[in-house]
Amino acid sequence: MSLRVAALLLLASVLWSHVAASTDQAMDCCLTTTDAKLPHRVVNSYSIQTVSGGCRIAATVFVTKQNLRLCAPPATKNNWVAKLIKQLKRKSQKRKAKKGKMARRQ
Repeated sequence: MSLRVAALLLLASVLWSHVAASTDQAMDCCLTTTDAKLPHRVVNSYSIQTVSGGCRIAATVFVTKQNLRLCAPPATKNNWVAKLIKQLKRKSQKRKAKKGKMARRQ
């Protein structure tokens, strides 16, 4: 009888740890970066990955129009990355200005 109870407790423990682990969001981190320059016309947005955020390396994550995530070095270490970020910021500001004009018209 006690063997059955112990087996049941072990099974419940394993299942509980599996449920607890699956509810936490997994980190989606870049493990490496590439110096290959990306054309600005294929990039839609970007985010900054930091070591303090739980990832192993610092990186700039570009998201393409096809929703692919491409990992580049941090902007401080690579000039083309900084330029691309600047272009994306300008494009974003233009979109916001355009939306503001459209909202005022209505």
